[in-house]
Amino acid sequence: MQITASQVKELREKTGAGMMDCKLALQKAGGDIDKAVEDLRKSGILKAEKKAERATGEGMIGSYVHAGSKLAVLVEINCETDFAARSDQFQAFAKDIAMHVAAQNPLVVSREEVPEALVAKERDIYREQAVKEGKPEKVVDKIVDGKLEKYFSEICLMEQPYVKDTDITIEEFLKQTIATLGENIRIRRFVRMKLGETQEKSPADASA
Repeated sequence: MQITASQVKELREKTGAGMMDCKLALQKAGGDIDKAVEDLRKSGILKAEKKAERATGEGMIGSYVHAGSKLAVLVEINCETDFAARSDQFQAFAKDIAMHVAAQNPLVVSREEVPEALVAKERDIYREQAVKEGKPEKVVDKIVDGKLEKYFSEICLMEQPYVKDTDITIEEFLKQTIATLGENIRIRRFVRMKLGETQEKSPADASA
């Protein structure tokens, strides 16, 4: 069933859940708003959204070193209390995120960290490609937007399919963990190091 932007907007206004969460819930509910709200409640996503503004002053540095010790990742994960930070579930989450970063090599945590200049550059490239391919002007913007979404899903940690369960994104994995742990959790930053590798450009450098 085709889910419209207005349906997603209505569900977001009712629940405050993220756009992708709303779209998936509507698809599962066959477009029924009330069923979608119930599904979001059952999955714990609404609980996670309510906790999203709470301060995260504790946490830990998670790490992963690949076999052979030639690839390593450090990731800072924040939570609300030291008690949660010391829990097995939180520590396992931190390790899983570090392992994912090692495998999928994202550039940033979220799309908000991608410089506008880089987004504009990518948009210009995609537009030029679409025009050269002879695409009608009325669909060019739609094609460009679609390619940008794919680009974000490749470079932004939160939007990548989780390497251990590709049916969900890292953002969805995070929300599930927030719902189970009962505290707000934030993936703050990460560093990925590979032996012999020259320092990679940051997104800000790439936009220059």
